[in-house]
Amino acid sequence: MAKKRIVVTGMGIVSCLGNDVDTFYQALLSGKSGITSIQHFPCEDYPTRFAGNIIDFDPSEYIDKKQARRIDKCIAYGLVAGKKALQMAKISPNQNQSPKPIGVLIGSGMGGMSIFANSVQDLLEKGHKRVSPFFVPYTITNMAGALLAIDYGFTGPNYSISTACATGNNCIVAAAEHIRKGDADIMVCGGTEGAIIPIGLAGFCALKALSQRNDAPEKASRPWDLQRDGFVMGEGAGVIVLESLESALARNVPILAEYLGGGLSCDAFDMTSPRPGGATIAQCIRNALEDAGVKAEDVNYVNAHATSTPAGDMVEIAALKQVLPQPEKVLINATKSMVGHALGAAAGIEAVVTIKTITDGVAHPNPNLEDPEPELAFHAPKKAEKIDVKVAISNSFGFGGHNATIVFAPYRP
Repeated sequence: MAKKRIVVTGMGIVSCLGNDVDTFYQALLSGKSGITSIQHFPCEDYPTRFAGNIIDFDPSEYIDKKQARRIDKCIAYGLVAGKKALQMAKISPNQNQSPKPIGVLIGSGMGGMSIFANSVQDLLEKGHKRVSPFFVPYTITNMAGALLAIDYGFTGPNYSISTACATGNNCIVAAAEHIRKGDADIMVCGGTEGAIIPIGLAGFCALKALSQRNDAPEKASRPWDLQRDGFVMGEGAGVIVLESLESALARNVPILAEYLGGGLSCDAFDMTSPRPGGATIAQCIRNALEDAGVKAEDVNYVNAHATSTPAGDMVEIAALKQVLPQPEKVLINATKSMVGHALGAAAGIEAVVTIKTITDGVAHPNPNLEDPEPELAFHAPKKAEKIDVKVAISNSFGFGGHNATIVFAPYRP
């Protein structure tokens, strides 16, 4: 039985390179880095003192002022990106846009970190009576999607998935399955994260996972480069609107791309390190292509997970080589080279990038790839490059060994 066709009708972004999809993508095409020194809290004694900080974020157009003051920035990012995606998809609050209820699946890897850290400090310094009554709801990972549903009156499937840095892709795959099953015709999905705070930075410093290139932050995230020394923290949100083709045609809204399928696997190896050799990642990619019903040789664009870690980058490349027969004919890029690793939001942001690559016909460069790994093999441009995407895949992998791949293509009637 033929699978229900699913298309993308909206996208929303909050990032260190802007909160408008077109502005964000143009910055990427120009090779602009959003990585800057951290100024909003003291970190002079930290070994890493830079990140993909979101500066001058103003949610007032999308969030009530009182609520904006109370909620964690993780929730605020998700709400703004979600509402921007819904605007693009021409979906308004409390209007029956579909015969079936609309659902929301926006996840986060770490949730309301600022609210959690501040409340622990209040408890220790002032006692339990000074802990905010909003502590629990504004810390848990499902609240961005819940508040979006409250604002819009969406009564369809609504929950969060938390699989570390694979979160956004897991949410997109699950959202698509709800449409295929007939639970909803429209699903809002992606990821959000706001972990650039003292304890968040300290935790990743303790893991010794971060680059320490404090003298040149914009050069620190350098996937596949021989001089890479760790990843760079980022934050933000990436949200897309998935919709059954029938619904999109009935609503007469622009179709941006087609979602073809997704695949999942688990390394079952280590909490933080990928399984050497890439076999389980290759399994994930094959699962995605099988679900999408496309051949590996049709893939000509990969938005890679590519975090700029010494071990992880080349394990992904090894996995891709096991699946894609002619890597030299496949264009590959790493969005994290310019925005850092937005953790639970990374896959949502990179889904937006993948869709923009399809719609605009041009792929962003890899600006810090100065001395490539000899085994890279794939075509990784140093300048923006035109591309006629046939089939695109976007990979995301998370601590715990969680692997998730999604597949997009241009919409063809």
